[in-house]
Amino acid sequence: MLEDFIQFIRKENLFQADQKILLAVSGGIDSVIMSKLFSLAKFNFGIAHVNFSLRGEESLADEVFVKKMAKTLKVPYFTICFDTKAFAEKEKLSTQMAARILRYDWFEEIRQQEGYDYIATAHHQMDSAETVLMNLSRGSGLAGFHGIPIKNGNIIRPMAFASQEQIFDFVVSHKLAWREDSSNASTKYQRNFIRHEIIPKFIELNPHFEQSVAQSSANIASIEKWMQAELVLWKHERCKTDEAGNVFVQLSGSSLAEKELVMRQQFLLTYHFNTDNLAHILAADELQVGKLFESPSHILNIDRQQWVLSPKDQSEFKPILVQEEDETVDLGNHLLHIDFGENEKGFTPPIGSHVACLDADTLHFPLEIRKYQEGDWFCPLGMNQKKLISDFLTDKKVPLNLKKNVQLVLSKGSVVWVMGHRIDNRNKVTDKTEGLCILTMENK
Repeated sequence: MLEDFIQFIRKENLFQADQKILLAVSGGIDSVIMSKLFSLAKFNFGIAHVNFSLRGEESLADEVFVKKMAKTLKVPYFTICFDTKAFAEKEKLSTQMAARILRYDWFEEIRQQEGYDYIATAHHQMDSAETVLMNLSRGSGLAGFHGIPIKNGNIIRPMAFASQEQIFDFVVSHKLAWREDSSNASTKYQRNFIRHEIIPKFIELNPHFEQSVAQSSANIASIEKWMQAELVLWKHERCKTDEAGNVFVQLSGSSLAEKELVMRQQFLLTYHFNTDNLAHILAADELQVGKLFESPSHILNIDRQQWVLSPKDQSEFKPILVQEEDETVDLGNHLLHIDFGENEKGFTPPIGSHVACLDADTLHFPLEIRKYQEGDWFCPLGMNQKKLISDFLTDKKVPLNLKKNVQLVLSKGSVVWVMGHRIDNRNKVTDKTEGLCILTMENK
């Protein structure tokens, strides 16, 4: 499989051997195999993992597994925790669509910040076949028929050559461990329903179903590549982007011929506008100044014969990072002050729910601040055993509507302070403590 993997990358010109690749790794069988193949091929890569906070302790266990794997492979590791349900509810999206938007936006952010050339996902032949059937079931344009593209901008799929049989043979021969997502067995999700109920029927008709779909998709992808090349030219002529990421699309002077409408549609799809929005935007009068349309990631404003697309702020769904040199961090309704000192003789730790006095030597920066999620745990001050934070807050009789807004301070993924309540026993100040880190919350 290693030889097929390397040959596929060369044939499709996915990347050069000296380029840096960021692997999107969930911990599932496909991404574990991809990571192993990259290691065996001695490519330059790092691993990025997203905790979507959807499966409680199972999600946390996935995160720990991927972190250990990255350490074993001796490659850089990046992780983030999103409040996916909150984002889905706010944007009126399915959980799966919300997770997709959040992860790809974050992967691109890391790619740019850390100097990676491409983002690699572990989609294979059967994933692509499932995608084709999903697109057909809900109506699709040309793009829906080629399944998951092998290369799409900065996203590459180096596992697209692999069949399920190859995947299982490889994992057995290399005795690899992986994490099984329990939600994959549930047919309440459309993809899982197609995987477990529909595709087996197609395989009964054609045992080589996934390979047949892959070949058909490749034929359609050739047409799609031509269309994408046309879109690049269209964007070069029409679009300008400012330093804040706002995109200005010139519409005046362009005829509404069929090709122009197709280019506009393809352009809008890259910004996550759905079918209903597309129809309304394309039908809108270019002189309707101030008309607004929203996608999960952008706001489009019709402004004097141009479109102005501005990115939405998704920071509320991301953790806040506290660097060691920070003195004050804005948390919205509060300010967090960070002070360091020495544990001098006679020092008495400050007391109060608004302050955390911690052993600085037990902390690893940057610290992370995010909302509490189901499955989070810590060892409350005075206890030497772990306790679920949900149980801790229930014992403290914290009302449900306040519980969901409780924020945590974490160091390398471990909770050090349930803000406004209690620190972790492992980070307390003792007689052996030398350096102090004092975190103080202040109402604005």
